[in-house]
Amino acid sequence: MYTLRLILVATGLALLLPAVSLAAPADGVDEMSPEERREYIKGLSEDERQMLREQKRAEWQAMSAEEQQAARLQMQKNREKNRAAMRQNWENMSEEERAAAREQYKAREAQRRETWKNMSDEEKAAARQRMQEQRSMQKGKGKRGKGQQGQEGQEGQDKQPRGQQ
Repeated sequence: MYTLRLILVATGLALLLPAVSLAAPADGVDEMSPEERREYIKGLSEDERQMLREQKRAEWQAMSAEEQQAARLQMQKNREKNRAAMRQNWENMSEEERAAAREQYKAREAQRRETWKNMSDEEKAAARQRMQEQRSMQKGKGKRGKGQQGQEGQEGQDKQPRGQQ
């Protein structure tokens, strides 16, 4: 009986160790620079990326409302710094790299459209609900009511599309 317990404990630990080793870097990911994080994520397999996403989602859901609000404020503070870094990265790219990045963006957009097209009406309704909830949680600049959208459309007619500015 003792041997059986020992085998079960050893087997259980053997099964848990890979999950722990994959989960451990998630704590360090937040402290990485954007470039380091990008390279780290690129090096992960799709399964490892999915595990990391699930772990981050679980961490977020475990937070209290106050902690989530504080995290949102921190993300908002980091947004300008991150945008500046992305802009700098874009400016440092060669024309070939930019063309490749544009193609990757187009491929991701096409994949999103295809996914949306293949969704059932119920899945689309659930997705719209999630998007609406996310928008309602956002505060500040990006939030507009339905009445403001029409006005903005008239004022912003001379604006260029996002990718052509």
